[in-house]
Amino acid sequence: MPERTRVAIIGAGPAGLLLSHLLDRRGIESVVLDSRTREEIETTIRAGILEQGTVEILHETRASDRVRTVGQRHDGIELRFDGEGHRIDFADTVGRAVWLYPQHEVLKDLVAARLAAGQDLRFGVRAERVEDAESIRPRVISTDADGNTLQIQADVVVGADGSRSVVREAVSGTFGGDFREYPFAWFGILCEAPPSAEELIYSNSPDGFALISQRSPEVQRMYFQCDPETDTEAYTEGQLWEILHSRVPGTSLKEGRIFQRDVLRFRSFVAHEMRRGRVVLVGDAAHTVPPTGAKGMNLAVADVVLLAEALHTLLLDNDEALFDAFPDTARQRIWKAQHFSWWMTNMLHLQPGANGFDRMRQIGELRSVVESDAGRAYLSEAYTGWPLRP
Repeated sequence: MPERTRVAIIGAGPAGLLLSHLLDRRGIESVVLDSRTREEIETTIRAGILEQGTVEILHETRASDRVRTVGQRHDGIELRFDGEGHRIDFADTVGRAVWLYPQHEVLKDLVAARLAAGQDLRFGVRAERVEDAESIRPRVISTDADGNTLQIQADVVVGADGSRSVVREAVSGTFGGDFREYPFAWFGILCEAPPSAEELIYSNSPDGFALISQRSPEVQRMYFQCDPETDTEAYTEGQLWEILHSRVPGTSLKEGRIFQRDVLRFRSFVAHEMRRGRVVLVGDAAHTVPPTGAKGMNLAVADVVLLAEALHTLLLDNDEALFDAFPDTARQRIWKAQHFSWWMTNMLHLQPGANGFDRMRQIGELRSVVESDAGRAYLSEAYTGWPLRP
């Protein structure tokens, strides 16, 4: 016999865990399943620029206190081109900020908060499929670590299981969406070194893009544009530093031992359908963006803020209006974020086959941003985040 719950959430990433947290505050029980172990969830190092609205939600709902005490507030970024840096002052233009707080730290906070609250959080349980999506009692068929089959019947099933979502198949099919793959990627390194700058540097150079970021006072994250097929072992440590220095002329980088390398492909995706019956998609299961605009985790948070309110009115008030409207409401922000991410990516990266005209046009676009109050304000508003509720 299947188990019963109000909401079955597939995926213990930021979207799934925060949704369970917001639902619990509204008195709605949920079960969260994830195929990974707790250690895998908490130790996979990922980027984390949090919009101000994301930080406010995490702090105000007591999902995370460390986001303000450990996270680093950034009031701007630097756009670097033609050998010069141009600071975009978020505080001055829109009165907002972002926080550098890696995603795995957010997950540590959310896992701890949910377990302390008695959340039914099951690690090592793999969702295989969702059945009866259009009924009022959809079912999740899953397998535990010992190979036993588990069925969970819920009022609503939420797919928060990432870009390779199993739940998406029940909603819109595996490839049912608008998709774009970019002709370049990021070669990322983690190194043991002090920060090279107080804020992030986004650099457009004749040799390609670079991003100088941070993780902690002792560990730094840096990227440079590369071919998507680049082998992570293709460069010596000395060659990696030589490339990074060449991509940020005029900036002195602090070097240190490189202990992690990876290649991050650039893809954009928006599912044609985010909901079918009582099954709904959020986060990377519904959409992905290139990392240039720092929108991935923030979009997931925006999704679940809307969905938590929709599930409250559906399950406690028997009012389906917000739940029915959720996909269209969420898409408004999703496509704004897709545009901003596309715009930042194309403005800063060297396009394959670009000629002299393309290069100078790109510099003209960058100057139009940094030398205009309106340009700086648009970038600041989009980067720090639009309101979580329309």
